[in-house]
Amino acid sequence: MTNEERDIQRKLRVLQHAETIGNTRKACRYFGVGRSSFYRWRDAYQKHGEAGLENARSIPKNPANQTPPEIIEKVLYLRRKYHLGPIRIVWYLARYHGIKISDAGVYRILKRNGLNRLPRGTRMRKLHTKRYQKQAPGHHIQVDVKFLTFKGKKGERVRRFQYTAIDDATRVRALKIYEKHTQANAIDFIDHIIEKFPFRIREVRTDNGHEFQAKFHWHVEDLGIRHAYIKRGTPQLNGKVERSHRSDQQEFYQLLSYKGDVDLKAKLNEWERFYNFARPHGAHNGQTPYEALRDKLQ
Repeated sequence: MTNEERDIQRKLRVLQHAETIGNTRKACRYFGVGRSSFYRWRDAYQKHGEAGLENARSIPKNPANQTPPEIIEKVLYLRRKYHLGPIRIVWYLARYHGIKISDAGVYRILKRNGLNRLPRGTRMRKLHTKRYQKQAPGHHIQVDVKFLTFKGKKGERVRRFQYTAIDDATRVRALKIYEKHTQANAIDFIDHIIEKFPFRIREVRTDNGHEFQAKFHWHVEDLGIRHAYIKRGTPQLNGKVERSHRSDQQEFYQLLSYKGDVDLKAKLNEWERFYNFARPHGAHNGQTPYEALRDKLQ
């Protein structure tokens, strides 16, 4: 006999005992049940028989407040595809779909579907450094190189190098792909970002890589821009450009199939525009870098 069947038999004994002794109050006291429950069982039994004594299945108190399936589908897609956190999912849904949902609501959806934890290897690394942020655009530009490996048409190994510059105050970025990792390309990239960024650059900060040594250093200084090296072994001092490379990997390169340099450069330019003009940024509470730049220039 199942628990549900035993519960029905118990209710029947209460009803039968009350009918036998002719006193509802004493029957309820004898079995330790409330009279409101007794009358509810009696009415249900008279209308539906034993089927009326089955416990009703629990349902949400307000089904109208349940998240619609189409929103759940979008939340799960953004999590699985781009590994976005709850806050960033909220921003994306509001910006591109006009959907309002709280970060707590997003988290509950992720937890119900077993996606509240990101895949292994995507956890944040603990840093023992103090966060900072410059207020003036161009005051401090971080520059670094992301190493890329692709498979060519014949299965050969193709190495490419993404040179990246990010403005500390606004997170506006400039990206460019090179076939070689040299000082000449680093110098070309500096000339590129001077033309690209819509503000004057006062300082460029790099690590101590060979591409940023004497020729590069004096080229930058000759342009009237200060060049500073970070301390060796402390990539967190260039943390904003390092973190942006993680976004590149999660939101761009993991979805990219390499079909040649022309295709790569075109798609990288598209990703750069999206990052600067359309992608909600955590440092600006969901604003894009160029929206943050606009606010700082007003």
